[in-house]
Amino acid sequence: MKRHLVRRGGLLAAVVASIALAGAAPASAAPGDGSAYGVDVNVTLLGQPAVHLGPLAAANTNGPTESTAVSANVPGVLTTGVIKTSAVRDDNSGAVTAKASVADVGLPLLKVAVGNVGVKAVEAVCTATQEGVKGSSTLAGASLGSLGKVDANPAANTELKVQVGPLHVATLILNEQIKNKDGSLTVNALHLKLLGGDALGALGSGDVILSSATCGPAAPPMPLASGAGMWIGFGVVAAIAVPVGLRVSRRRSAA
Repeated sequence: MKRHLVRRGGLLAAVVASIALAGAAPASAAPGDGSAYGVDVNVTLLGQPAVHLGPLAAANTNGPTESTAVSANVPGVLTTGVIKTSAVRDDNSGAVTAKASVADVGLPLLKVAVGNVGVKAVEAVCTATQEGVKGSSTLAGASLGSLGKVDANPAANTELKVQVGPLHVATLILNEQIKNKDGSLTVNALHLKLLGGDALGALGSGDVILSSATCGPAAPPMPLASGAGMWIGFGVVAAIAVPVGLRVSRRRSAA
């Protein structure tokens, strides 16, 4: 937060802000931060080397605030179309919005277990305001094979069990929402967890995450008329007025 004040108001604002916030407990993450990415793959398939790809098309409120990738392709695991992300902060209100979308998703890794799995568009969104942090996910045109139909806007942390015969080999989590210790919220629109094991039919171990957005908590609002902006305004006046008063007092004493 202090770095943000330096950018907006220069050295004087940084000094005033330090005085105004003295004694405040340091946060584990700066308010007003947000980030997003489109694809992250970290898996080890049965009998094969580990595969890692991503995070792709990463965006952050500190820049770049937007990112795009043409596609992602991990043979036998994942195919996608265009990936787009954004993470922006409104300096007036302190609000944060992060968004990630991935088009034309295919998961050939699951074909042996549930048949063809594809989604036309996978999107995660989170927003942080002074009222709190919230998130949502959209899976448009989802076809999940034998896992059945799902809502375009699934409930938070919807879990679908992937089985090969009686063996539970993976879990598909839709609209995964993770409340972090620092008060932020991470939304993963689609998270495939491979459960490992070397039994016949096992797929491997690791994670495939599509469309991830993290927000918050919101930063204090900055307008001069309210919130942190008001305190900064008072601090600037005080910083200017005190030296002037001292000079006047000294002149009178000298007289």
